Formats: sequence, structure tokens, C-alpha cells
Amino acid sequence: MMTAFWEFIDRYSSISEESKKLWSVLLKTSSIVKGNHFLDQGVIPKDIAFVRKGLLSYYYLNEKGEKIIKRFFPEDSLVASTSALLKQEPGSFSIEALEDTELISYSFSDFRNLTIKYNDIANFYITYLERHWVVEKEFSEITLKSATAKQRYLEFEKNYPQLISRLKLNQVASYLAVTPTQLSRIRAEL
Repeated sequence: MMTAFWEFIDRYSSISEESKKLWSVLLKTSSIVKGNHFLDQGVIPKDIAFVRKGLLSYYYLNEKGEKIIKRFFPEDSLVASTSALLKQEPGSFSIEALEDTELISYSFSDFRNLTIKYNDIANFYITYLERHWVVEKEFSEITLKSATAKQRYLEFEKNYPQLISRLKLNQVASYLAVTPTQLSRIRAEL
């Protein structure tokens, strides 16, 4: 069960056996039923989780009470409300299971203590943050603001082909910042 987790970690940085043993002590498995939350908006998060199986969305409610999806977390991804974890304050986002989901999670504060003591774990953390919360996030934000709805859909389809069949039309539309009707038109044009 932990093999997928360590293979994921190794994609970013090589971790020594000693560090793996210490990090392993923090790991716990859990399941979330479709429709339930890993994190509720307004709660101070404590954990980071690796998605072993399933699919989650990271969303907030706008002033009209509509879900605005900012990100999807399929298998082989880490999920957390990163800024709320770092600041240790209530999160602005909820994280919901879109499918029955299996997680491997660990305490963020305990993990941070490991990054202080073990350079290989710190290297993983830095590499992961740089790739996902700087490079990818910046590209996504620029694309969302500058690309047309059709371009955003084509980019989503190219980058996440495995998600298209797993998501409802309104979920993809929310992520792309279009209405379901607009998305239906875009799909019909292709």
C-alpha cells in the first residue's frame, strides 16, 4: 500500500532509508466516502494527504453559494490547503471527495520537524513546492486569465485526459470558469 507513496516521493527527491523510516512513523491510512470532506472551509488544517485511490476537488463557495473548483487531486497527488497549513489559520477552501477515496496522510507539523533535521526530506519539500505551487500555479493562473474558454478546455483535456470521463460537466465548467452551457457548446464545436 505504501509503495505508490514512496514511488511518488522518489520522483522529486531521493530519500534515505533512515529518513523513510522516520517519515513512515507519521503515515496513516484512511478512506473518504464520495461527497464527504477531507477538509472543510474555515477549519485549521493539520494534515497533508497522498491520494492513493480516488479523486478530490479543492473549492470555495462564492457570494452566490456556487462551488468554484480551483483544482482536482487524482491518484498520485498530494492534497492540502497549503497556505492555511503554513499560516496555521482557518482555510478558505474545502476539499471534497468526488469518488470514494483512499488516502495516506501525515501531520504537517511533524513533517516540518523532519525537514529541519533531514536534508533529503527538506529537498523533497522544496522541489515539490517549487514545481506545483510556483511553476504550475503561475502557468495555470496566467492561462486562466489570458486564454479563451475553448483554449482552457483544450489545455485541460490535454493535461488531464484521465479526468474527463470521471468528472461531471458542471465540475469541469466550474474549474474552467465557464457555465455548463458554454462548455457544452465548446465540446460540440470540437
